[in-house]
Amino acid sequence: MKKTKVLSVFGTRPEAVKMAPIVKEMEKHEDICHKVCVTAQHRDMLDQVLNLFDITPDFDLNIFQHGQTLTQITNRSISGLENIIKEFKPDVVLVQGDTTTVFSAALAGFYHKVKIGHVEAGLRSGNLYSPYPEEANRKLTGVLADYHFAPTEKARQNLLKEGYDDNKIYVTGNTVIDALLTVVDNNYKFENYELNKIDFKKKVILLTSHRRENIGNPMENIFSAVKKIVQDNKDVEVVYPMHLNPKVREIANKILGNMDRVYLIEPLDYLPIVNLMSKCYLVVTDSGGIQEEAPSLGKPVIVVRKETERPEGIEAGTAMLGGIDENKIYDYLNILINDEEQYKKMSNAVNPYGDGKAAEKIVNIIREDN
Repeated sequence: MKKTKVLSVFGTRPEAVKMAPIVKEMEKHEDICHKVCVTAQHRDMLDQVLNLFDITPDFDLNIFQHGQTLTQITNRSISGLENIIKEFKPDVVLVQGDTTTVFSAALAGFYHKVKIGHVEAGLRSGNLYSPYPEEANRKLTGVLADYHFAPTEKARQNLLKEGYDDNKIYVTGNTVIDALLTVVDNNYKFENYELNKIDFKKKVILLTSHRRENIGNPMENIFSAVKKIVQDNKDVEVVYPMHLNPKVREIANKILGNMDRVYLIEPLDYLPIVNLMSKCYLVVTDSGGIQEEAPSLGKPVIVVRKETERPEGIEAGTAMLGGIDENKIYDYLNILINDEEQYKKMSNAVNPYGDGKAAEKIVNIIREDN
């Protein structure tokens, strides 16, 4: 029996989370010879997810360096992958999302005339510099891809508008839901002492903010709106796992530091962050993945960005686009904190990102086509 050789390449925590269900699904099929290559664009955060899902990479480029530039990430990824592709000779290189690793791996595969599978294809914000460099990475990867695994019909339509062949586009749902459903535990206990102290019967807001384009005045507006909602509502508490970026921490400490009912904590691994999301009341975020995960847990989301490449949540009613204006963010928070009917409407809206079987669909498409 000829086996289809698949090389899955990823380098950051979000990619690892979304690729983990595919890796596990690949292992079930004897007609697939599957290997995992990590670039380690992120190192510690990536390793956390590899350990959680019990994934041992076959190849590890270990490219991470402090202060690394996008050019350095691209160069080291392509150089390292060249030898691996020559040695393994995959039929398909599989990538996920919109990181610099994704574009680099797609380009490396293309240079060796290997088919490219793009998981989570078709996301578009419409602004090449927001998010930066992700919007460009996913568009460039799309040009090289042979399989466009679109998470939603909206993503498929984006690809069709750009002239891609409908026969190469497959709507699969998002693998982030597959991953999430395997790790949320109603009886989960946190290792973080402060989190175990929190009374989750109160209205606990999970705040995450780290986007490059939000650093500065936009982030000050986001944090100021959150500060005001805490001051105006005694039953509201906030947990903010602070990004490691010193500029982000400086703004957070300036506006939210030393506040009662606001917990500025260190970044959380994937397992505790999704279980925290499961226990909280609502989410304020500029993250991409959380916009997909929170609706699966029945948690309303306020997206603190000017635009989002995940409009499905806005249209389905699971999320609001709060922008970066302090008053608008405050008003949306106030509605969700104090309007029970609106809160129930959002928390009960149908998650548009799939049924948790995306990995199975993706693997079967590859098996049937090779």
